[in-house]
Amino acid sequence: MNKEYKSILMEGEDSFEEKKSLFIGYSSPVESEDHALDFIKKIKEAHKDATHNCSAYIIGPEKLIQRFDDDGEPSGTAGIPMLEVIKKEDLTNICLVVTRYFGGIKLGGGGLIRAYSKGAKVAIDAGQIVEMKPYILVNMSYDYFYHGKIQNSIDIKNYKVISSEYTDIVSLDLLISEEKFEDFKSYFVNLTSGTVKIEVKKEEICSELKGELIYDK
Repeated sequence: MNKEYKSILMEGEDSFEEKKSLFIGYSSPVESEDHALDFIKKIKEAHKDATHNCSAYIIGPEKLIQRFDDDGEPSGTAGIPMLEVIKKEDLTNICLVVTRYFGGIKLGGGGLIRAYSKGAKVAIDAGQIVEMKPYILVNMSYDYFYHGKIQNSIDIKNYKVISSEYTDIVSLDLLISEEKFEDFKSYFVNLTSGTVKIEVKKEEICSELKGELIYDK
């Protein structure tokens, strides 16, 4: 199974008008098909008076779940174009809904495809594309004698400290990217002459935005 993939950071929303029709694009990161269906239901309930609430989603690191719904628009003019935008951006674990309030002017097949594609794109941009990568949550404990050197190294190397505890020793929980873990471990073992204790607590898939770890759990 592929551990790395692209998704979006958060729920997003953006809108535009096309020949007097209002299009509102919504996006959400999702972890399951039930999650996607709940998001679609939420948007539909918020826009019960809309002419259409079209949707598309892709789920799973291998992108095995792919669904779309034209919600009354001519077949192939809404859901599929939205799904194709997700594929073009190489995203997964994402759900899109594009709501349309008809303005009285028909767009035609080509116009609808362009409008729903644009609705998908603005929704994705509002949600912010992120890289999802494997990280390791580690606990590092050590004597106060090394605290200055270790803290300085953590700041320089930009490691993410999740929590800290100061008792008779210093204990830190940090998130380290899987690809950097061995270098992290060997560096601090050498820095402390082998006295540091490094324990793997769990593995997580975390978001990176423009190379920076985003973590708010």
